[in-house]
Amino acid sequence: MGTLHNILFAFAFMAGLGVLLALFLAVASKRLYVFEDPRIDEVEEMLPHSNCGACGTAGCRNFAEQVVNGSIEPARCTVNPPAQNLSIAEMLGISMGDVEKRIARLACAGGRHVAKMRAHYDGLNSCAAAAVAGGGKSCTWGCLGIGDCADVCDFDAITMDRFSLPVVDAAKCTACGDCVDVCPKGLFSLQVESHKLWLACCNESEGDIAEAACEVACTACERCVVDAAPGLISIKNKLAVIDYSKNDSAQRAAIERCPTGAIVWMEGSNISKGKSAKKIIRIEPLPVIAEA
Repeated sequence: MGTLHNILFAFAFMAGLGVLLALFLAVASKRLYVFEDPRIDEVEEMLPHSNCGACGTAGCRNFAEQVVNGSIEPARCTVNPPAQNLSIAEMLGISMGDVEKRIARLACAGGRHVAKMRAHYDGLNSCAAAAVAGGGKSCTWGCLGIGDCADVCDFDAITMDRFSLPVVDAAKCTACGDCVDVCPKGLFSLQVESHKLWLACCNESEGDIAEAACEVACTACERCVVDAAPGLISIKNKLAVIDYSKNDSAQRAAIERCPTGAIVWMEGSNISKGKSAKKIIRIEPLPVIAEA
């Protein structure tokens, strides 16, 4: 009889405790409830769910929260088609905003048909590993050409050409910055489309030495400096440096007399060189100077 009494008491105690805890949780839920605007879910559903970070937020959910609270504009999502961003803006009754598209650009044009190789690299198939081992190009600043940037791009915006040089598809590029982060040489940067004048070189050697390592290297000859508007281009560390705060569409003249074609004009994915740039017709890789 005593055992049955103990069992009934324990059961009643646990049932009462359960009721008390339930009441506590119900009260706490109401007291601690934080309202979340239901429009956040709606905006999130209209986003690409890529969580690429190109908009500068931690992901699509965080972007949706900031759009709804008015701290960011829908146009900041560069992965979404403009029409989709417009739909978000219309649903919220706000301006879509006007954000200029950014594109990843490579500061190197030294494919294996124009850049000399000082050694054959035979190791882990990774630019990061090749950089640690010293790479293989005579130009120590140049692209290693193994393709870590293409591998890390979730949008298939980067492919490797037949000369082992990355090619960026401007239409697919979302400016997520993954290629910028992964390149061990720091050759990628995110540029707005209006930055059409571009130096595709990072070689800081003296002119003759730079050209001996790569036929399309900047030789700091200063022709572009002379031909451009005053102050637009200067020479620093033996390289042409463009001041984009002074750049405009009329400055294409700066590329015309570049003897190596290191400074180019970018229209989306199309690259134009000046009239004086040497014509490269070689399609075979240059031989390795010495095996290592």
